Amino acid sequence: MHDSPDGGGGTGPTAGFRCAIAPGSFPVLADAVVAGGGLIVDPGDAEGLIWTDPLDADGLARLLQEVPAVRWVQLPFAGVDAFSAVLDERRTWTSAKGAYAEPVAEHALALGLAGLRGLASRARARRWGSPAGRRLMGAPVTIVGGGSITQALLALLAPFRVEATVVRRHPSSLPGAGRVLAPDRLHDALPGAALVVLALALTPESVGLIGEEELACMGHDAWLVNVARGAHVDTPALVEALEQRSIGGAALDVTHPEPLPAGHRLWELDNCLITPHVANTWEMAEPLLAERVRANVERAVAGRPLLGLVDPSLGY
Repeated sequence: MHDSPDGGGGTGPTAGFRCAIAPGSFPVLADAVVAGGGLIVDPGDAEGLIWTDPLDADGLARLLQEVPAVRWVQLPFAGVDAFSAVLDERRTWTSAKGAYAEPVAEHALALGLAGLRGLASRARARRWGSPAGRRLMGAPVTIVGGGSITQALLALLAPFRVEATVVRRHPSSLPGAGRVLAPDRLHDALPGAALVVLALALTPESVGLIGEEELACMGHDAWLVNVARGAHVDTPALVEALEQRSIGGAALDVTHPEPLPAGHRLWELDNCLITPHVANTWEMAEPLLAERVRANVERAVAGRPLLGLVDPSLGY
């Protein structure tokens, strides 16, 4: 393994680990670097880079070509699919995975409850309407993905005493999950679920994970909740399922395409609830990212393993 600040290369303690922050100036992140025992320097003098733009992979690639001595890059968000072409084995890469789990899990729970209680249509209503809605208490819930968001969501679901099924790459047990299934058993996990929550990384294998067949496996009153990436879902198939009311509805914090264009059919459907990728706003994320930066700089100084390590071969 190449020498890196994660402790894997045996580099030992490094006093005053030199970090750059780009693009832009973020005093909160600069304070976090210093609190972790690091020094703020220009990119050309840096060992570590705190990259702040969650989408500008080209800008990051250009900067890294100019500063090849950077051996650790901290990416700002948990999902790193936008940087798949930049990730390499020469450097240590970390993301914010795990740092934002609680706010995203909160939003997933809010969307799920809103869907089951019919708030998508109630918010649009101009007359009293008829009684409708479904309880979450004791209901079957399927979560696709087994990372920190899923773990935080399982903790939030505990008071509801749900029957939780998790579908994850490694089907080992998780606290709060009644059963954990491998991805090839996704179709076994969908029938009967009141909520199907997507909380997994976007990889080539998970693009279009929920399509016509998967939607057909869901119950007529089941709600699909997506707080992961819009590309996990086949949008035309979802529109058809919602129009035909073959599922109860969809509560989406992410869409494909994103932003969802004005006039798109999903905006018009009363069984679709859309929030504009706000499960983790910058106001929520900034202090959490700052703490992740502080902890990782402290670990880099001490030669200890970093948090949120990204495996370039897996893409997350």
